[in-house]
Amino acid sequence: MRKMEYIKVIICGLATGIFNGLFGAGGGIVLVPSLVLLLGVEEHDAHATAISVILPLTLISAFIYYTKGIVNWDITLKVALGGMMGGYIGAKIMNRLSANLLRKVFSIFMVAAAIRMMV
Repeated sequence: MRKMEYIKVIICGLATGIFNGLFGAGGGIVLVPSLVLLLGVEEHDAHATAISVILPLTLISAFIYYTKGIVNWDITLKVALGGMMGGYIGAKIMNRLSANLLRKVFSIFMVAAAIRMMV
């Protein structure tokens, strides 16, 4: 890996971690576009990589939230169960989508999320 690529990867990771810690949304919002636009990673690979990166980020953030006593375990466990099922289904669906369609669906989701956050 060239020095410039290495720096870009570190910056992507740092930004992803900060967004994940602040908003719980680093993988999708920051990392996928960064991997595609800055590092030239293919769409499917970027999504799969982002999902793989989320686990260690989430464990660190969750530990900090846990030590501060701000985790609602009743909700967490139920959502985690549904999330695992949804993750399985989503990964199967993603593998069937073209890169172009995946990019469009992801873009629509991000715009909808941004609009909802502003309203």
